[in-house]
Amino acid sequence: MSAKGSAAVELTVQGAEKRDAGRGIARIPESARATLGVLSGDTVVIEGERDTVVKVWPAGAGVRSGVVQVDGETRANAGVSIGDGVTVRKIAVEDARSVTLSPTATFSADDRDTLETALKRALRDRPVKEGERVRIERLGDSGTFHVTATDPDGVVRVSSDTRVSVSLDGETEPTSIPVTSASDDASQKPTGATYEDIGGLEEELRRVREMVELPLSNPALFRRLGISPPKGVLLYGPPGTGKTLIAKAVANEVDAHFITISGPEIMSKYKGESEERVREVFDRAQENAPTIIFFDEIDAIAGKRDEESDVENRVVAQLLSLMDGLESRGEVVVIGATNRVDSIDSALRRGGRFDREIEVGVPGEAGRREILDVHTRGMPLADDVDVGRLAASTHGFVGADLHALSTEAAMAALRRARDAGADDAALMDVEVTRTDFETAMASVDPSAMREFVAESPEIDFSAVGNLDEAKQTLTEAVEWPLAYRSLFEATKTEPPAGILLHGPPGTGKTLLARALAGESDVNFIHVDGPELLDRYVGESEKTVRELFERARQASPAIIFFDEIDALAGKRGSGMGGGAEVSERVVSQLLTEMDGLTDNPNLVVLAATNRRDALDPALLRPGRLEEHVEVPAPDAEGRKAIVAVHADDKPIGDDVDLDELAADLEGYTGADLEAVVRDASMRAIREAAEAWGVEQADANAHEIRIQQKHFDAAVEKIRPTLTEE
Repeated sequence: MSAKGSAAVELTVQGAEKRDAGRGIARIPESARATLGVLSGDTVVIEGERDTVVKVWPAGAGVRSGVVQVDGETRANAGVSIGDGVTVRKIAVEDARSVTLSPTATFSADDRDTLETALKRALRDRPVKEGERVRIERLGDSGTFHVTATDPDGVVRVSSDTRVSVSLDGETEPTSIPVTSASDDASQKPTGATYEDIGGLEEELRRVREMVELPLSNPALFRRLGISPPKGVLLYGPPGTGKTLIAKAVANEVDAHFITISGPEIMSKYKGESEERVREVFDRAQENAPTIIFFDEIDAIAGKRDEESDVENRVVAQLLSLMDGLESRGEVVVIGATNRVDSIDSALRRGGRFDREIEVGVPGEAGRREILDVHTRGMPLADDVDVGRLAASTHGFVGADLHALSTEAAMAALRRARDAGADDAALMDVEVTRTDFETAMASVDPSAMREFVAESPEIDFSAVGNLDEAKQTLTEAVEWPLAYRSLFEATKTEPPAGILLHGPPGTGKTLLARALAGESDVNFIHVDGPELLDRYVGESEKTVRELFERARQASPAIIFFDEIDALAGKRGSGMGGGAEVSERVVSQLLTEMDGLTDNPNLVVLAATNRRDALDPALLRPGRLEEHVEVPAPDAEGRKAIVAVHADDKPIGDDVDLDELAADLEGYTGADLEAVVRDASMRAIREAAEAWGVEQADANAHEIRIQQKHFDAAVEKIRPTLTEE
């Protein structure tokens, strides 16, 4: 590659942006671009352990100088890892007459035309050279190909005139692929996940890398420091958050042998066989070092030991002894993954075995945006798809859910095109629209809150008439700790952990809670008090524990207990039976709320119209400490509420809403909503009888809700609140 005489810069390798994976580009800072004398789209050679070619693109404003951002395929082609130094030079390339590629996956001859069309489209204007590996995002897990031949030889650019062909199994002459060792040829490196395939887990990934990469890639450093390298990492968190993906990506990036073991497959009914299988795994790891052993669902084989579980006890003991002997086994690291970390035997969780425990939690909005960038980067998105808005509306979704959402949206687009009569050629150009994602949202539930439905209400405080004082109190208690965290830290102030909304029925307590969640854009978990009660001993308390645990994982979140008096009545007032269950639930609720001060992103809201029936311990400071009264609306309040409900309705000229509201003394917010709805129904009934079905659509713009409709509605709907 004749680039040695040109200007060069020394840069440090950094991971690519999520959307750049598989595109064959390198982002470099402006200072490096000026030194090299290159423009966006020019070709450069990256000189690492090997040389590889990519296109130059400018780095983002937040990228520090002295780095080059490249994806996992480019790092593999250059034989470098994140943090390594490389030399970058400009290089001249000519257009290719032909390029031949070989897939790593198995395809049939019937797929050839589709593959060649997809490859030519994806590789256009991209530099390639023989022996390199390229990845086509739109082909998913089967999208990795080796460049087996180019015409002319050397570095070439794929143009619209280049003939791109695919060589399937058995069709390539043995001499057409360079014969090199696994350490010398990027094509021999195991394919799989890269760091660009992981979104929303930057901190978790950094911690795993420093525990795993250094011991495997640079063991001499630990010997020089006179310390033993870490032996194990325990990843825990809800299912689908990316624990397995992190392990695979780290193994791929450090070019380590990767052995994945599902916990249950170790177990055997024959005595001694389970332990032998565990020993065989570690022996195989030693023979192929450096190796990462990944135990998925490790709680299945490493649960807490007891007198009744003889086989499990022996397997745990064998695992303990093998991990204690890892020093003599060389470069072997064990990664365990579980979503039941508390069930792991405590002897495994001490230093020297699983040295670090890393929680892989439910992603926030920024994390969901990164994950969606990963799963949609190879997807033909229509202009009306806003990935940022999609991330904001997928509360409680983990990585696996977002992957399922993207897949479902793509399938919805295909169904839509097929239903419209599209042929095979038209299907190749189909785009995924916003409507397709909305269709997919209806069929994918958030894993993080499957047992307790989390939602992000569409309404905000504008949907709540009146109650300005209550709105302000809730805003200060929930939104301010998130928006002004530095001020709370500077004043050493703990925000209130719990808020009680109390007042007569129908005054808007539930509506206020939902509006708060919509206003602050956090997860909203609505729990009706009675649904937590279970007649079996311990089940109700367990449900409360799981509720708070899931809410912590999906934070920031609001847990809203509606009708909390049914769940947390005064203790000691019952005579056995169901009262005992309620008392245990109250005790569990008190315990959970005492721990809320450690998590300012979790707030408990409760509503009741019987505050005097609640257990006093629940109402003290540190628990439900803020008491917000939601009173019956006064005349001004009623005007505001009626205005909210009638704002978008075709009100007749003879209706004075302010006068109507002033006359409805004793009506709550729910009553006023019912009055407006009943008046609307009367207007619809009158119009339907007058016009019939055929004329209804044509005359719909003429319908008006008149004073007579409101008068009849008021006669029917009586006020909830009376003087008594």
